[in-house]
Amino acid sequence: MSKVELRTVAEGEGDQRLDRWLKKQFPHLSQIRIEKMCRKGEIRIDGGRVKPGDRVADGQQVRIPPLAPEDSRPIEESTPRNRAAKYIKSDVEMIQSAVLWMDDHIIALNKPAGLPSQGGSGQGDRHVDGLSSALMFGYKDKPKLVHRLDKDTSGVLLLARTDRVARALSEGLRHRNVRKIYWAAVAGRPEPRMGSIKFGLLKTGGRGENEKMRCIHPREVDKTEDAKRAHTDYAEIESAGGRMTWVALVPITGRTHQLRAHMAEIGHPIIGDGKYGGSSQENLGDGWGAGIGGDISRKLHLHARSISFEHPITKKIITLTAPLPDHMQRTWDFFGWNPAEAEADPFNPED
Repeated sequence: MSKVELRTVAEGEGDQRLDRWLKKQFPHLSQIRIEKMCRKGEIRIDGGRVKPGDRVADGQQVRIPPLAPEDSRPIEESTPRNRAAKYIKSDVEMIQSAVLWMDDHIIALNKPAGLPSQGGSGQGDRHVDGLSSALMFGYKDKPKLVHRLDKDTSGVLLLARTDRVARALSEGLRHRNVRKIYWAAVAGRPEPRMGSIKFGLLKTGGRGENEKMRCIHPREVDKTEDAKRAHTDYAEIESAGGRMTWVALVPITGRTHQLRAHMAEIGHPIIGDGKYGGSSQENLGDGWGAGIGGDISRKLHLHARSISFEHPITKKIITLTAPLPDHMQRTWDFFGWNPAEAEADPFNPED
């Protein structure tokens, strides 16, 4: 494409993220390139500036700047089946073995720790979105991510097998009709043993692996440019002598690094979290420094344990639970913590 183009969002294509819509139009267009064009105002919707995560609507006009030839190859040159052919066998086996549950509409993965949800600088195609062509299982289109987990966070991740289901699940997530419970091991022992954290979050710079959030006191959020309100509920499940605690976490809002930043802010960073103070090998018992030593892994101890949602088609309530990753299971074994004895939802024990 050699000049600016206006493309109309076709009927039925609306209510999806702008970056995902663009990748369907231009499969070779990278996430980094999309983000850069949005920042510079080169991509616009109905004349207005946009962000990659903004949602398009049927009938809107999207301004596309001139693209390099490699970014604007026709879709036929990059079909999901062709992309799947270049995956190495071990990656195909890995992503397929991660399938936790599936039906005709939804696929749920137990995402391995260390595997990104989406691409970024230097990631290539080795991320859930890039490998999802190996999850087609007879469908003509690859499944679509409807939410994300941090690269080093393991656990339940949903993909929709059709656009209709993707829109419905995304709507449920936006309106907080989906309940997600995370398990984490944190330094020290939070007091009180059940509570809420409502610090706002502000991006402090960096992108991708260098992205980091800073907590803002709730009364300062409205006065702080670009700060966003955030809310996390936590509950103790078991503690190891006050040095380390197994907690359940529920993100009421869904901000970047929310659980990690919130637990660090109250003085109990998640074990293995080098970005937010959880990787030090010294733990003085006050919550700072989450490296216990011994047999405890230095990997991040944060796991998306379960998700509950109304199925968009059957209308049944689906609850899915993901087993702990190996490095967390070894920690649980070390302390004698038994996942089978934990309440499914410690915030609602009567359930």
